Amino acid sequence: MKVLVTDPIDEAGLDRLREGGHDVSVADEAAGEKLHAAVADAHALIVRSGTDVTAALLRAAPELVVVGRAGIGVDNIDVDAATEQGVIVANAPEGNVRAAAEHTVAMTFATARSIPQAHSRLRGGEWAKGEFLGTELAGTVLGIVGLGRVGQEVARKLDGLGMELVAYDPYISAERADRLGAELVELDDCLARADFLTVHTPLTPETEDLLGDEELARLGEGTEAGYLVNCARGGVVDEDALAAAVAEGTLAGAAIDVFAEEPLSPDSPLLDVDGVVVTPHLGASTSAAQENVATSTAEQVLAALAGEPVVNALNAPSMDASAFPRVRPYVEIARTAGTIATQLFAGRIESIEVTYAGEIAAEETELLTASALEGVFEPLEWQVNAVNAPRVAEERGVDVTESKTRQAEDFRSLVTVTVGDGERSIGVCGTLFAGEDPRIVRIDGFRVDAVPHGHMLVARNEDEPGLIGFVGTVLGDAGINIAGMFNARETIGGEALSVYNLDEPVPDELLGRLEGDERVIEARYIAL
Repeated sequence: MKVLVTDPIDEAGLDRLREGGHDVSVADEAAGEKLHAAVADAHALIVRSGTDVTAALLRAAPELVVVGRAGIGVDNIDVDAATEQGVIVANAPEGNVRAAAEHTVAMTFATARSIPQAHSRLRGGEWAKGEFLGTELAGTVLGIVGLGRVGQEVARKLDGLGMELVAYDPYISAERADRLGAELVELDDCLARADFLTVHTPLTPETEDLLGDEELARLGEGTEAGYLVNCARGGVVDEDALAAAVAEGTLAGAAIDVFAEEPLSPDSPLLDVDGVVVTPHLGASTSAAQENVATSTAEQVLAALAGEPVVNALNAPSMDASAFPRVRPYVEIARTAGTIATQLFAGRIESIEVTYAGEIAAEETELLTASALEGVFEPLEWQVNAVNAPRVAEERGVDVTESKTRQAEDFRSLVTVTVGDGERSIGVCGTLFAGEDPRIVRIDGFRVDAVPHGHMLVARNEDEPGLIGFVGTVLGDAGINIAGMFNARETIGGEALSVYNLDEPVPDELLGRLEGDERVIEARYIAL
């Protein structure tokens, strides 16, 4: 498959993709129409922050399976548009955590001790020893906005220097913060108590311009003046407000590695303030980080192209790699049960219930439920998959529920997909025989033993002699061979259900001929 790389990544990642048997195409100069042409036949796209993955670009790539972001932030990727198109978006959040944290620590020291300014003055021939009075970190308060992976690593490193830690993060528990030695507080309290404030949040509509004039004025209210460090994402801090706060002495200094617009404009007010240290987005710029990010992204892409869970998928079900072998055999069972259920129901689906019984109930089942939804909607929607199936359900107003029980009657594990409209429903159950042989074992309460593959005919009929022979004759006259069959009934002479595995599809006129017999209640052709 073709993997298109449009931003520079370490060669180790490219080598890993080639070793996986894929055709790697590097087009880091492509833009506009050339970029759209390059991605037209790509199955995977790898970017950093230089490529904007827009809805238009995604529409230009009908074969695309996955977009890999070689880094953490995905604000340059239209994740909603990717989800609509069924494209996985994955990032590499671990690869540059250490590098970003270390750069944050370095920038904290740089602004606290005016290291770049003193260096510049000395290189210019000035021995300005008396003009730079630094601040020691030990004994001061570090405020952390965003206690995610990088924020936690920064907390560990600076806690070891004797700083008191306070943190603001609405998505983390107080217990987790406490284990890191940080007190979880509200943003206002974090600003008021901090001598140094370090930012580690993604850029979202909620965090854009999170720190403006008012917030910067509160930073370090209990001290002479505070310091701000941002090595996370540009746009979280109002750059004009920050430049003014340092220039006016509201803040003692700042160190910034990321900017709202990159490259930073020569006209930026940040460049005119001597107390602001700036670096050109170097947080992940270490050889180890670049290699880690590239190989991690490559692994995400390889997993997606192989149809395996993507550990760092942002818009698709994921799971621990160690758990996947136990769940993988049931992915196709869940999808097939959903496909059979929706084709048998033949009506407006308003609810879907996925039930797990037995050993499978103890596993992570998010991927299985998404696969079941994919099976339900696949006959109804173009290009539906496990990525966008949950959204399709939401858009259609379909109520999705999941339930688990450790009891599975006669089976070690059982996956049941039930579709309904509030008045009637139909359920299809699947399992594995001998650990790897998939079977459909129950349809609408009837016990069956059907191989879920190829062409199937499901017939409801009166339990009368000669009916199976009639069906066989009709199929035989049409030149359709029966590969296997199973018949189940409620009671002798009651209603029965028969499943036929066939070598050929069943045309509508043949179904009409079958249903023309008064003994046949319903005949449905299932395509798998």
